[in-house]
Amino acid sequence: MRQGVDGLGLGERLGSYPIAGVGGALAQMAQRVGLVLYAVLIICLAAITPPAAFAKGAVMTAVVFALFGLIRAWRHMSARSGLRRCHVYTDGLVVTSLFGGVRDAVAWSEVTVVNRSSGASVFMTFHRIEIARHGLRPLAFLALGLKPPVVDALLSQLAKNGIR
Repeated sequence: MRQGVDGLGLGERLGSYPIAGVGGALAQMAQRVGLVLYAVLIICLAAITPPAAFAKGAVMTAVVFALFGLIRAWRHMSARSGLRRCHVYTDGLVVTSLFGGVRDAVAWSEVTVVNRSSGASVFMTFHRIEIARHGLRPLAFLALGLKPPVVDALLSQLAKNGIR
């Protein structure tokens, strides 16, 4: 049975945001590389026109639409199930694992420093957030996207609690 994230004594919940691990970042990169390869193959089919080019293009397009549908379904299901989420509270945050259980919980009073780094390219865009704590190993996670909402929520809560 999965443990809930409410009731950990971290105050009022301010938001729940999707996060990722290394696998999620690699999946994002694979999705974008696959889309570029799909575009190149469609252009080659149009330029070269081999036998049954329309059927081959239709099958490739159907596969791409099916994969994007599966990705959207996974995002919807994982959001509803609480998989890989960062729950921001007034007194701390909770990060859930791939299976929805509590991976780690951090109170703002335990935080010593927050290190942020980001990378943006055509194939992968992410923000890496590492929260160092007193006497415990740091908590690190990735937020995918150019400007993910979890970064703004964390920055506002860190500023309210006087953490740099």
